[in-house]
Amino acid sequence: MSPPESPADWLRYLYGKLTQQRPELDGYVEYYDGEHQRLAFAQMRYRQEFREVFETWRDNFCGLIVDAGTERMHVEAFRLADSPGTDEEARQFWQRNSMDALSGAVHLDSLVQGVAYVLVWPDGKTGEPKIRPVEARNMAVEYRRGSLTELEAAAHFYADSWGRHWAVLWTAEYVYETKPGHSWEEGTRTPNPLGVVPVVPFRNRLRLSGVNRSELSDVIPIQDAINKVLSDALMASETAAFPQKYVSGLEITDDENGNPVEPFQVAVDKLLQAEDPQARFGSFAAADLANWVTLIGTLVQHLASISRTPPTYFLANGGNFPSGESILSAEAGLVAKVKGWLRTFGEGWEQVIRLCFAVKSDKRQHAYDMETVWRDPEYRTEAQHIDALLKLHQLDVPLPQLWADAGYSDAQIATFREWRKEDARAAAELQRIGPQPETGGGLGATPQPEKARKMASKPPQGNSGNVNRKLNES
Repeated sequence: MSPPESPADWLRYLYGKLTQQRPELDGYVEYYDGEHQRLAFAQMRYRQEFREVFETWRDNFCGLIVDAGTERMHVEAFRLADSPGTDEEARQFWQRNSMDALSGAVHLDSLVQGVAYVLVWPDGKTGEPKIRPVEARNMAVEYRRGSLTELEAAAHFYADSWGRHWAVLWTAEYVYETKPGHSWEEGTRTPNPLGVVPVVPFRNRLRLSGVNRSELSDVIPIQDAINKVLSDALMASETAAFPQKYVSGLEITDDENGNPVEPFQVAVDKLLQAEDPQARFGSFAAADLANWVTLIGTLVQHLASISRTPPTYFLANGGNFPSGESILSAEAGLVAKVKGWLRTFGEGWEQVIRLCFAVKSDKRQHAYDMETVWRDPEYRTEAQHIDALLKLHQLDVPLPQLWADAGYSDAQIATFREWRKEDARAAAELQRIGPQPETGGGLGATPQPEKARKMASKPPQGNSGNVNRKLNES
């Protein structure tokens, strides 16, 4: 197949890629939301009998595994190598577009679906950079041949709040937009002022082959096994978890249709009796659900191991929860995995900020030494955290850095600086209007320079001997 030549060809090609990957992405979303169960593993006759009882039942670990990582990823600021502190204008871009909240959605979709996108484009009214997250089910991209990062084209297919369908294509040379109700050949083409495709992919578990994967791809088979065992356990609890009674030696009575009539109405307050001396009563043993519990516990352990999620995040089957250093040791795998995401996603956010500067025609659009400042993903007690910061202070680490490591925002740090300036001005004012130290000849006073010189040249006193006097005279 030759590369597309016209904008309409690009839209058809990218829409084909989008429709091809949508079923897989929909499946990942259903597993994260817990919409995959619905008695999918029950036998057909149980689906009909227990649909109203168990249809809304959920036991989903997929959402827990993803949320355990996303809750530890928080962007604090952006830092440039040639300027102290963090970049104020980059923080303004971030705050103006509500990215404190939307960045978490980008991380979440990237882990669930394997990729998420962020579009940067000038606002039509103000001209300010507009950051817009887009999920993978509405956007398709094409990379340049031989590149894992540089895009050749990107297309956004979406429906507005009125149900009208739009399609927008970006290349480095132009932007092509179609209107609802028109064919893709009837779009509007305008030059691209940025000179690059203004879309940044956030790809999870990227391989050198260019393939990215969902964080749930290895989890779903085990989740299915857990749902299967749980479905069997629930059906057993409904049908065989109670002791079933039986009677032998009793004549069976049929109704007019030939169906056997139940001779007793069994209840807690009922007594079973029979006149026939040959009748024998008994009960079957109830089903032991402990076997299902043991198997589910084993599957959950496999789930924790494969996803590198601490066991404390899952349900406990008895025993004591770990605490202290054992919890930190159990979270080492999750923390290492999150730090890997921070490196990958941090590069994406830096590219987003550079595109914002490109919209403003700012030279910082080429600031490739920019770095993303993340909140520490490791959970520690407040006492441990502050103690570590105090030890860093002994190594002459500047206070602004320690404040940032303590979790204070840029706005709070700026407030701290102003307070310190006010405290310094107040101290200087007190020093000016307060009592001054004495400079006279009182006891303990510091002598004046001239007086100190004369005191130093005074001959030695006391019974030091003739030798000292002669040395002084010479």
